[in-house]
Amino acid sequence: MLELRHLRTLIALRDAGSLVEAAERVHLTQSALSHQIKDLEERLGNPLFVRKTRPVEFTRAGQRLLTLAEQVLPLVRMAERDLARLAGNEQGRLHMAIECHSCFQWLMPTIDHFRDHWPEVEIDIPGGHHFDPLPALAREQLDLVITADPQPLPGIHYEPLFRYEGLLAVARQHRLAGKAFVTPEALAEETLITYPVEHSRLDVFTQFLEPAGVRPREVRTAELTIMMMQLVASGRGVCALPNWALTEYLERDYVKAVALGEKGVWSTLFAAIREETRQAPWMEDFLRTARETSFAVLEGIKPA
Repeated sequence: MLELRHLRTLIALRDAGSLVEAAERVHLTQSALSHQIKDLEERLGNPLFVRKTRPVEFTRAGQRLLTLAEQVLPLVRMAERDLARLAGNEQGRLHMAIECHSCFQWLMPTIDHFRDHWPEVEIDIPGGHHFDPLPALAREQLDLVITADPQPLPGIHYEPLFRYEGLLAVARQHRLAGKAFVTPEALAEETLITYPVEHSRLDVFTQFLEPAGVRPREVRTAELTIMMMQLVASGRGVCALPNWALTEYLERDYVKAVALGEKGVWSTLFAAIREETRQAPWMEDFLRTARETSFAVLEGIKPA
């Protein structure tokens, strides 16, 4: 009567808070997910949640199955890891590079969780390298690259992790604060603060300003997000960052955020790996852990 997919669906429904977002997380259409839940409810003879509630309100039957899912799914995951070890696939190396200044918020808990379950896999984030990470991945100098800028390279696979929206951070008293969205032309007289990387790797240029033929009055760089926020809060510029990177500053009312354009600017973050390691159990587990951790600790992201 009960299957693992049912338990995973209920966890996704609880975490996402709606049928639409839960369907995205388990890679089903909303109609297919609704049918799956309805079929399970008919088998059990009990409704599992109250319709049209947000966040989802579970019935006593639904809460009981959630408890079961929290107990069973981690055990299944552990058994899968153990079976991979028994098959002799536990050895591996995971040297990675990060083309994302804001990634440590979800990446470090991912690595910590992964290390606990795969102590045999050598994990390292080499520092101070003076080469392009993606070509280095192809040359086997690296094993994984976190990037939002995939390049067509032979033998390289890009595994989507999640989608995120880029937002414009402005000072609380800024003329753009409180607007629903900004147009590219609104940034023509602004100082734009960015990380010290090429403009071709920044979505605010490639997806927002350049298609409109607009350039900001000045571009200023800062190494750290907190430095960027201090400059923005003091009225010395504006900056575009992923929505999750701004969460703590918005919650403290340190700055305000505005959408880039009426439809927003959305991008996908990828884990680039070599095709030869794509099916390795430890790599599959790392990517799965990365997704689960991201949705647990970040706000405003969507399934890729």
